[in-house]
This record gives sequence, C-alpha cells and structure tokens, in this order.
Amino acid sequence: MGSMSTESPKPSSDPKPASGDVAESGKSRAVMIARIVGILCVAGGFVLGLQGLDTPDSPLLPTALGMIVAGMLAQVFALLRSWYLSS
Repeated sequence: MGSMSTESPKPSSDPKPASGDVAESGKSRAVMIARIVGILCVAGGFVLGLQGLDTPDSPLLPTALGMIVAGMLAQVFALLRSWYLSS
C-alpha cells in the first residue's frame, strides 16, 4: 500500500493580522455598508418621488423625502467615518 507520511503541516508563511488591522477592517466594512445603504435609499427615494408626482395626494412624496434624507445621512456618516479611518 502507499506510504503515509506523518509530517505536520507547515505553518503558513502569511503573518496573522494584528488586532489593529482587524479593527480597521471592521470599520471599513461599516463604511461600505453605510455607502451602499445611502445609495439605495437615495435611489429608492427618487423612484418613489417620481411615483408620488403622478399621485400628489398619496403619502409617497413625504416617504420619498425621508428616504432621500436617510440616504444622505448615511453618506455623510460614511464620509466622516472614512476620514476618521485615514487619520
């Protein structure tokens, strides 16, 4: 039968990330999530706003405005967070 070696696996040559790198990765993930949410809210707000212009008595216009404001706030959060990460 074939010979089975009992060699232990070689340690990885890649160094483990420092704890600061892991924390920075989590912060950059928060920035990306905020940017994606901001883009989706602004785009959805404009779509709802266009639908609301067809029916002015519907609650779509205030909802669209709220979504656009929420998207802009998410974008500002992402901008400030990314500035904080770079400094």
